[in-house]
Amino acid sequence: MTARIERPLSPHMQVYRWTLTMALSIVHRATGIALYVGTLLLVWWLVAAASGPAAYANVQAFTGSIIGRLIVFGYTWALMHHMLSGIRHFVWDLGYGFKANEREALTWGALIGGIALTVLIWIIAYATGGGR
Repeated sequence: MTARIERPLSPHMQVYRWTLTMALSIVHRATGIALYVGTLLLVWWLVAAASGPAAYANVQAFTGSIIGRLIVFGYTWALMHHMLSGIRHFVWDLGYGFKANEREALTWGALIGGIALTVLIWIIAYATGGGR
């Protein structure tokens, strides 16, 4: 008979100390999924625009409601955050930004930049009359 070899267990999420980099890596995946779902809203808008005034008015009524605006705002944030987080991953793919302070700076940049760009886009949209 052979003796059973005790192997170490793989660490689980509870073992690791959560960092902002870990959290935003998960958020990057979640925003990718959200973009798939949000793109269906964009397709609905494009198809309605091509279908005629009645269909377009239905989409506009939905996106003009509070729930619709929140969804579109969330889609905008997901798009901006995913883009900036993708740039962060691209920098890492090039072999840069792995020092602790660089990693933190890139992560904070993606987080703050995504929020700032979203707010800026919505301010511009309302200022130019697109958010009536």
